[in-house]
Amino acid sequence: MEKLIYLDNAATTALKPEVFEAMKPYFLENYSNPNSVYTFAQQSKKAVEEARETLAGILGAKTNEIYFTAGGSESDNWAIKGCMDAFASKGKHMITTKIEHHAVLHTCEYLEQKGCEVTYLNVDENGCISLEELEQSIRPDTVLISVMFANNEIGTIEPIREIGAIAKKHGVLFHTDAVQAFCHVPMQVDELNIDLLSASAHKFHGPKGVGFLYIRNGIKLGAYIHGGAQERARRAGTTNVPGIVGMAKAAELSVQTMEENSKKIAAVRDHLIERVLSEIPYARLNGHRTHRLPNNVNFCFRFIEGESLLIMLDQKGICASSGSACTSGSLDPSHVLLAIGLVHEIAHGSLRLTLSEDTTMEEADYTADSLKGIVERLRSMSPLYEDFVKNQK
Repeated sequence: MEKLIYLDNAATTALKPEVFEAMKPYFLENYSNPNSVYTFAQQSKKAVEEARETLAGILGAKTNEIYFTAGGSESDNWAIKGCMDAFASKGKHMITTKIEHHAVLHTCEYLEQKGCEVTYLNVDENGCISLEELEQSIRPDTVLISVMFANNEIGTIEPIREIGAIAKKHGVLFHTDAVQAFCHVPMQVDELNIDLLSASAHKFHGPKGVGFLYIRNGIKLGAYIHGGAQERARRAGTTNVPGIVGMAKAAELSVQTMEENSKKIAAVRDHLIERVLSEIPYARLNGHRTHRLPNNVNFCFRFIEGESLLIMLDQKGICASSGSACTSGSLDPSHVLLAIGLVHEIAHGSLRLTLSEDTTMEEADYTADSLKGIVERLRSMSPLYEDFVKNQK
């Protein structure tokens, strides 16, 4: 393939060279298990604790509030199952939204089978929840509110500060899946009244297979994985030292350039949005126009099948998706797009483009030009589009 334009950074990001170099010694030289007692293990142990300090500092958290996991899905599972189990004496009710990642939604479905009750909040056409509906949904037996920081498909950023304030007012725990947002937008757990937060390294140029869960001190969750004393006896398993070191390095680099990169990426994003909406008829931008992640673009094109669109973009060297990478094998339209009110026929024609700081204006223009040609070609083969045009005349 002569040209490669990678616009699927919400699925995963490229590992930064500096991150790879930071990880290498813990594969080849300091390969010891940090839980061993001999001197050789102390360097690995020190590296893990320094990484914990780095991540805690970014969130304004304490180091003993950071627990390393294998990624965002594990962190979400631990936060939700752990809270509902630990506080079962208070009740069996929790609140989430209809547009959460499946790591949250499928966990909630599992808990419902175990006797828990879950309220799924609606969202408006932009993907934003109603704070009034949230507060009205709280009951005396509500244990947990779990609302994602920013949506992985349409990029909308939720009113996290206000959600946290409502949760605190009613004495309810607040968890946020911040997998798409951590290291892309600023966040401080105390300012936002966040009790638990999930993150995953490969979403911000770190390695795959490692993440963390922030658990505010005083929240007594039980062990999630049994079998050892790692992570203060809450999450057993040999510590992934290279992954943890890489995650901290990636986070450190991302935060250093966050403001600069966000402006740069958002400029390219907005240019791409303007070109597509102005040059391709019957295109729709999904998600909030401005209150969205700087790197996220999500369109629906009427009379188009998203699968065909992706295949033809791939032929032009453009990597994109129609939604969450975790559901790419599904034939059903995105639950997120249905939740914001789109009908099946339109939701099937979705396209998610997620940029990085390496995405250029030239690449955005190439993508817009390619989309124009592909959409026109696909519509020329659609009898539905032909009938629609005739009726418009």
